[in-house]
Amino acid sequence: MSIEVIVSTMNEVDCNDLYNRMNISTNAFIINQTTYNRFEEYKINKKDVRVFSLKEKGVGLSRNTGLMRAKSEICMISDDDMVYRDDYEEIVSKAYEHYPDADMILFNSIIHEKEGIRNNVKKTGRVRWYNCLRYGAVSFTFKKKSIYKKNVTFPLNFGGGTEHGSGEDSLFIWDAIKSGLKVYSVNETIAEVFNESSTWFEGYNEKFFKDKGALFFELDSKLYWFFIIKFIYSHRRIIKGSTDFSYKDILMIMLHGAHNYKAV
Repeated sequence: MSIEVIVSTMNEVDCNDLYNRMNISTNAFIINQTTYNRFEEYKINKKDVRVFSLKEKGVGLSRNTGLMRAKSEICMISDDDMVYRDDYEEIVSKAYEHYPDADMILFNSIIHEKEGIRNNVKKTGRVRWYNCLRYGAVSFTFKKKSIYKKNVTFPLNFGGGTEHGSGEDSLFIWDAIKSGLKVYSVNETIAEVFNESSTWFEGYNEKFFKDKGALFFELDSKLYWFFIIKFIYSHRRIIKGSTDFSYKDILMIMLHGAHNYKAV
């Protein structure tokens, strides 16, 4: 079973060095969004490494570039702030052997943030529509054929570098599950993520909540209100300590974001 890590990065000077910094040991496809266009292909430790340097912007566009041109059976979505465990290839391969019906498997990464350290996958089992939005793209692995068959891609109007600063990962996994793909989570750690700064998150401000409202409307134009209420409830402790907005204020801002998105 061949595995390929799809890495999104920006203005990387030495992608060979990036491959080593991230401790990648499988095939890799690095999409480097920068100021010029160039394609490189070489081998590192007998593994195929391809680099697309492109004059473009947007994390969804970057991930789709890798997704469309991936060559391996299993794709792993990655950011340049990840460092993989030495045994990640073995963990991923064994999980797909254990779940032969899986189209997509989510693996844990230990995420280092300003607020502390957290795990993004805490349980092993099936992932359903009602709990899929908690997972970030760095946990995503999937069978390329399954994603191609259902024509699942990353959105181009959500995520870093777009009008709506996040949500491309939520829309991807939501579409995968809605299309009938079988998604599992496995709480084995394959990497650490050193996400101490963000290119899009500027705090729990008005834009953040408006963007969330737009995201939930894009997810489901009938159930968006349910996702808004669920988000406020599940994040109530974080929100209370991070913003001066009341829960009612946040509800109205998110509804406004949803309605504005609907009107476009």
